[in-house]
Amino acid sequence: MRVTKDISGLKEAAERIYQFMIADHSGLSEQVSGVNVDSEAWGTNIDVWNWNPGVGLTAISAYYDLCKRQDVLDYLISWIDRNKHQASKFQHVNSMVPFTIFPDMYRWTGNQEYRDIAEDYGDWIIKNLIRTSVGAIQHGHDLEEEIWADTIFMVVIFLARLGRLTGETCYTEEAVQQLLLHLQYLQDPETGVLFHGYNCKEKSHKSGGRWARGNAWITIGAPMVLCEMDAVPAEIGERYRRLVDGLLTYQADNGLWHTIMDRPDFYQESSGSAGIACGIMKAIRQGILPSTYLPAAEKSIDGLLQRLTPEGAITGVSGGTPIMKVIEDYNDLACYPTLYGQGMTLMLLIEYIKFGDEG
Repeated sequence: MRVTKDISGLKEAAERIYQFMIADHSGLSEQVSGVNVDSEAWGTNIDVWNWNPGVGLTAISAYYDLCKRQDVLDYLISWIDRNKHQASKFQHVNSMVPFTIFPDMYRWTGNQEYRDIAEDYGDWIIKNLIRTSVGAIQHGHDLEEEIWADTIFMVVIFLARLGRLTGETCYTEEAVQQLLLHLQYLQDPETGVLFHGYNCKEKSHKSGGRWARGNAWITIGAPMVLCEMDAVPAEIGERYRRLVDGLLTYQADNGLWHTIMDRPDFYQESSGSAGIACGIMKAIRQGILPSTYLPAAEKSIDGLLQRLTPEGAITGVSGGTPIMKVIEDYNDLACYPTLYGQGMTLMLLIEYIKFGDEG
């Protein structure tokens, strides 16, 4: 597939993004406003067992898969050794994200501990993680009957990878079912894009936000789930194509998406834009989408590189975001570097570099 961008330049940008992720950022706490969660250096603190570092680690593992550098693998090994004591069987999908890398870490290192831990937590998830009344995984213990788009990335990718590793169909079947349920309950029949969440008790999408990063979690998450399967279920493939077609109607001229996509008066948000574009490229690679969608993703790379600092930080990333009470609240969130913003941008560059390396 023909690419139009300088691959060597993108490799240099990817390395800068990676180095920023693993550096010490203890002096960045002032960047976080009171609107956002965990104000003390939350965005770039990688030594926490939670979703923000978990997304970053998923990207770093993808970076190792691309470059096969021992120093990158050594970093992942050291991160697990430093932080595995923080892992807990807790009723919130955000505490499950770091396990996403464990199946690949077992394949790469042969360390049985990684597989044993993954299977232990995978079994607990299948048997114990709370489901809503419609069968979708409840996003958090205190979020009664709530389905969030975020869940697909936070736990379902792990289940799909664990299923491929072990051959246990309970994991792959659960992953496919969760992806389908989230598309069914979150997809807007009018536009094809996704709402941030759905409350099964109230039978509503709450504030009704067509949130860019929420759409990104599933746009990038769906092909990451489906690549572990032998076939793409027809309804998922159809819904995914409709989702991407809808997303492209909201893409701005510079390749980015506004944090609430149908509100062009709101700021443009980097992590959501990167995740959407990366998902499109993954879907092209897997044959879920045709190659005619590639120029839209290429345009996103241009827009995001404008937000890359010389130090390797991706700017314009909104902080941790629950389902807001009113749409306007999304526009009030502060923007600052985060590991998920770094991670989704890194994954985007990795996908494009693969296209270039393949010629």
